[in-house]
Amino acid sequence: MLIFFAFLSFVLTQRVVELAIARRNARQMTAMGAVEAGQDHYKYLVALHICFFASLMAEVFWLERKPPQWWMAPAAAFILAQGLRYWCMTSLGPFWNTRIIVLPGAKAVRRGPYRFLRHPNYLAVVAELLCIPLLFGAWVTAAILSVANLYLLSVRIRVEEAALDEAHSSSSTLTRSKRL
Repeated sequence: MLIFFAFLSFVLTQRVVELAIARRNARQMTAMGAVEAGQDHYKYLVALHICFFASLMAEVFWLERKPPQWWMAPAAAFILAQGLRYWCMTSLGPFWNTRIIVLPGAKAVRRGPYRFLRHPNYLAVVAELLCIPLLFGAWVTAAILSVANLYLLSVRIRVEEAALDEAHSSSSTLTRSKRL
Protein backbone atom coordinates (compact mmCIF):
# COMPACT_ATOMS: atom_id res chain seq x y z
CA MET A 1 0.00 0.00 0.00
CA LEU A 2 2.89 2.37 0.63
CA ILE A 3 3.93 2.07 -3.02
CA PHE A 4 0.37 2.79 -4.13
CA PHE A 5 0.16 5.91 -1.92
CA ALA A 6 3.56 7.14 -3.09
CA PHE A 7 2.66 6.59 -6.74
CA LEU A 8 -0.74 8.22 -6.35
CA SER A 9 0.83 11.19 -4.56
CA PHE A 10 3.34 11.54 -7.40
CA VAL A 11 0.63 11.54 -10.08
CA LEU A 12 -1.65 13.91 -8.15
CA THR A 13 1.26 16.30 -7.58
CA GLN A 14 1.99 16.21 -11.32
CA ARG A 15 -1.62 17.08 -12.09
CA VAL A 16 -1.63 20.04 -9.68
CA VAL A 17 1.60 21.38 -11.22
CA GLU A 18 0.19 20.88 -14.73
CA LEU A 19 -2.98 22.78 -13.80
CA ALA A 20 -0.83 25.67 -12.59
CA ILE A 21 1.09 25.62 -15.89
CA ALA A 22 -2.21 25.52 -17.80
CA ARG A 23 -3.53 28.53 -15.88
CA ARG A 24 -0.34 30.49 -16.55
CA ASN A 25 -0.47 29.57 -20.24
CA ALA A 26 -4.16 30.51 -20.42
CA ARG A 27 -3.47 33.96 -18.97
CA GLN A 28 -0.57 34.45 -21.37
CA MET A 29 -2.55 33.33 -24.42
CA THR A 30 -5.65 35.32 -23.46
CA ALA A 31 -3.50 38.43 -23.14
CA MET A 32 -2.42 37.80 -26.74
CA GLY A 33 -6.05 37.56 -27.92
CA ALA A 34 -6.66 33.81 -27.65
CA VAL A 35 -10.17 32.52 -27.10
CA GLU A 36 -11.49 29.44 -25.32
CA ALA A 37 -13.69 26.82 -26.95
CA GLY A 38 -15.37 23.78 -25.46
CA GLN A 39 -16.21 25.20 -22.06
CA ASP A 40 -19.39 23.09 -22.01
CA HIS A 41 -17.60 19.75 -21.95
CA TYR A 42 -14.56 20.77 -19.87
CA LYS A 43 -16.41 20.23 -16.57
CA TYR A 44 -17.09 16.64 -17.62
CA LEU A 45 -13.40 16.05 -18.28
CA VAL A 46 -12.58 17.41 -14.82
CA ALA A 47 -15.26 15.18 -13.30
CA LEU A 48 -13.91 12.18 -15.19
CA HIS A 49 -10.42 12.71 -13.80
CA ILE A 50 -11.73 13.17 -10.26
CA CYS A 51 -13.78 9.98 -10.64
CA PHE A 52 -10.71 8.23 -12.00
CA PHE A 53 -8.68 8.88 -8.86
CA ALA A 54 -11.62 8.15 -6.54
CA SER A 55 -12.43 4.91 -8.37
CA LEU A 56 -8.79 3.86 -8.39
CA MET A 57 -8.45 4.38 -4.63
CA ALA A 58 -11.76 2.69 -3.89
CA GLU A 59 -11.01 -0.33 -6.05
CA VAL A 60 -7.49 -0.81 -4.71
CA PHE A 61 -8.58 -0.48 -1.05
CA TRP A 62 -12.09 -1.93 -0.89
CA LEU A 63 -11.60 -4.69 -3.39
CA GLU A 64 -8.04 -5.23 -2.18
CA ARG A 65 -6.51 -5.22 -5.63
CA LYS A 66 -2.87 -6.18 -5.97
CA PRO A 67 -0.41 -5.50 -8.77
CA PRO A 68 -0.42 -8.30 -11.34
CA GLN A 69 2.69 -10.37 -12.00
CA TRP A 70 3.08 -8.51 -15.29
CA TRP A 71 3.00 -5.07 -13.60
CA MET A 72 6.14 -4.07 -15.51
CA ALA A 73 4.19 -3.82 -18.79
CA PRO A 74 1.76 -1.11 -17.58
CA ALA A 75 4.65 0.55 -15.70
CA ALA A 76 6.69 0.78 -18.90
CA ALA A 77 3.68 2.07 -20.85
CA PHE A 78 3.05 4.67 -18.14
CA ILE A 79 6.66 5.88 -18.35
CA LEU A 80 6.41 6.14 -22.15
CA ALA A 81 3.11 8.05 -21.82
CA GLN A 82 4.77 10.43 -19.36
CA GLY A 83 7.56 11.08 -21.82
CA LEU A 84 5.06 11.68 -24.61
CA ARG A 85 2.98 14.09 -22.51
CA TYR A 86 6.00 16.16 -21.50
CA TRP A 87 7.26 16.14 -25.08
CA CYS A 88 3.84 17.52 -26.06
CA MET A 89 3.97 20.16 -23.36
CA THR A 90 7.44 21.37 -24.33
CA SER A 91 6.62 21.28 -28.04
CA LEU A 92 3.49 23.38 -27.57
CA GLY A 93 5.09 25.74 -25.05
CA PRO A 94 2.58 28.46 -24.10
CA PHE A 95 -0.03 26.86 -26.38
CA TRP A 96 -0.26 23.77 -24.12
CA ASN A 97 -3.33 23.75 -21.93
CA THR A 98 -5.92 21.49 -20.32
CA ARG A 99 -8.54 23.69 -21.96
CA ILE A 100 -9.04 24.40 -25.65
CA ILE A 101 -7.53 27.84 -26.08
CA VAL A 102 -6.70 28.97 -29.60
CA LEU A 103 -5.01 32.08 -30.87
CA PRO A 104 -6.64 33.34 -34.07
CA GLY A 105 -4.07 33.70 -36.79
CA ALA A 106 -1.49 31.44 -35.13
CA LYS A 107 -0.03 28.63 -37.18
CA ALA A 108 -0.52 25.06 -35.98
CA VAL A 109 2.45 23.62 -34.09
CA ARG A 110 4.22 21.04 -36.26
CA ARG A 111 7.23 20.19 -34.11
CA GLY A 112 7.90 17.43 -31.62
CA PRO A 113 5.29 14.67 -31.63
CA TYR A 114 2.95 16.94 -33.61
CA ARG A 115 5.04 16.12 -36.68
CA PHE A 116 3.72 12.56 -36.46
CA LEU A 117 0.29 12.74 -34.76
CA ARG A 118 -2.48 15.32 -34.72
CA HIS A 119 -3.31 14.87 -31.00
CA PRO A 120 -0.43 13.05 -29.28
CA ASN A 121 -1.27 14.48 -25.84
CA TYR A 122 -4.60 12.63 -25.90
CA LEU A 123 -2.77 9.39 -26.71
CA ALA A 124 -0.68 9.93 -23.57
CA VAL A 125 -3.82 10.52 -21.47
CA VAL A 126 -5.52 7.41 -22.88
CA ALA A 127 -2.44 5.35 -22.03
CA GLU A 128 -2.22 6.76 -18.50
CA LEU A 129 -5.88 6.17 -17.69
CA LEU A 130 -5.47 2.58 -18.79
CA CYS A 131 -2.01 1.83 -17.39
CA ILE A 132 -2.26 3.39 -13.94
CA PRO A 133 -5.16 1.16 -12.80
CA LEU A 134 -3.68 -1.91 -14.49
CA LEU A 135 -0.44 -1.29 -12.64
CA PHE A 136 -2.32 -1.92 -9.38
CA GLY A 137 -4.79 -4.55 -10.61
CA ALA A 138 -7.78 -2.16 -10.75
CA TRP A 139 -9.44 -3.72 -13.81
CA VAL A 140 -12.84 -2.15 -13.30
CA THR A 141 -11.44 1.38 -13.13
CA ALA A 142 -9.27 0.71 -16.19
CA ALA A 143 -12.23 -0.51 -18.23
CA ILE A 144 -14.99 1.89 -17.24
CA LEU A 145 -12.97 5.10 -17.01
CA SER A 146 -11.09 4.34 -20.23
CA VAL A 147 -14.34 3.93 -22.14
CA ALA A 148 -15.75 7.13 -20.60
CA ASN A 149 -12.52 8.95 -21.47
CA LEU A 150 -12.65 7.77 -25.09
CA TYR A 151 -16.20 9.09 -25.39
CA LEU A 152 -15.28 12.50 -23.93
CA LEU A 153 -12.18 12.68 -26.12
CA SER A 154 -14.34 12.07 -29.20
CA VAL A 155 -16.36 15.14 -28.21
CA ARG A 156 -13.28 17.17 -27.28
CA ILE A 157 -11.37 16.40 -30.47
CA ARG A 158 -14.34 17.49 -32.62
CA VAL A 159 -14.59 20.77 -30.69
CA GLU A 160 -10.84 21.31 -30.82
CA GLU A 161 -10.66 20.62 -34.55
CA ALA A 162 -13.47 23.10 -35.18
CA ALA A 163 -11.72 25.74 -33.04
CA LEU A 164 -8.41 25.14 -34.82
CA ASP A 165 -10.11 25.32 -38.23
CA GLU A 166 -11.74 28.60 -37.26
CA ALA A 167 -8.43 29.99 -35.99
CA HIS A 168 -6.76 28.90 -39.23
CA SER A 169 -9.48 30.49 -41.35
CA SER A 170 -8.98 33.69 -39.32
CA SER A 171 -5.31 33.46 -40.27
CA SER A 172 -6.19 33.09 -43.95
CA THR A 173 -8.59 36.04 -43.76
CA LEU A 174 -5.97 38.17 -42.01
CA THR A 175 -3.37 37.27 -44.61
CA ARG A 176 -5.75 38.09 -47.50
CA SER A 177 -6.79 41.41 -45.94
CA LYS A 178 -3.15 42.41 -45.40
CA ARG A 179 -2.43 41.80 -49.09
CA LEU A 180 -5.36 43.97 -50.23
